[in-house]
Amino acid sequence: MTWDSYRAAEHFTMRSARLLDRHRFAYLFQSGPAQPVHTTLTAYRNLDGGYGNGIDPDLRGHASQPASTEVALRYLDELGALPEHLGNGICRYLTTASNDDGGLPAVLPNVRYTQAAPWYQHTDDFSSRLDTTAMITGLLHKRNITHPWRDHATAYCWKRIDALHWTNAHEAVSICSFLQHVPDRARAVSAMNHLAHRIRAVIDVHPRATGHVHTPLDLACHPHHIARPLFTDNEIERNLDAFEEQQRPDGGWDATWDHWDTAATIEREGMRTIQRLRILRAYGRLQPDLPRPRRSV
Repeated sequence: MTWDSYRAAEHFTMRSARLLDRHRFAYLFQSGPAQPVHTTLTAYRNLDGGYGNGIDPDLRGHASQPASTEVALRYLDELGALPEHLGNGICRYLTTASNDDGGLPAVLPNVRYTQAAPWYQHTDDFSSRLDTTAMITGLLHKRNITHPWRDHATAYCWKRIDALHWTNAHEAVSICSFLQHVPDRARAVSAMNHLAHRIRAVIDVHPRATGHVHTPLDLACHPHHIARPLFTDNEIERNLDAFEEQQRPDGGWDATWDHWDTAATIEREGMRTIQRLRILRAYGRLQPDLPRPRRSV
């Protein structure tokens, strides 16, 4: 990825992305401070410790939702060590949002009365989902946030993973994230080996697939990820080539989610652009010698 391509992505982000993602871009690619990201994230946080208020572009309502809290936790993870008061607040909220089995739904029933994407607003299934629970639990383990909810959710994830006969691409990404960070490494590696064929089967390795697809790089987002051995070097390289080719002339990348609202689509494109740049840099495809984020730990 050339300097001109990087600058085009920067211009797209500054022109079209929301303030939160502009601060993330500065932190991740320009050695900017972490505090503006923390400060902006505060505006999405609710008194219950969860996050809402449109941090997930498909959930525009004020109330905290598990899916929205997952997005916030991903962003907090980018900044390094998770402040204990934020981690505990998130777990406090998740305790109220989880089901008796320890798992989380993607959204709660109050989503029906807010502005949200149709697939959320019209849902009638609020049972526990492995994808949402595994992603959040894995990030809490990564950042060493200890809490009874995390332990209960970990047991739920292991139970579901051990019994898994089929998965889908979105769930597979979360499972791999959980297995990347959960402390029991021997069990994680064993589970990854057991699930390898099932996970690979739902990932589209064709680099030019269109629609709402998940690529090998969505799982193995850096070369040392636990999911990286699922794919050949050639498959990874071809998908990296496709990432570069898919950058639009305006500097951004398309968001492949179903379109339901113009503002949500534009916000997703800002998020996707940063995600693509991070992956390209992790695999050594970002040619400009960009400064690395300043870490707090």
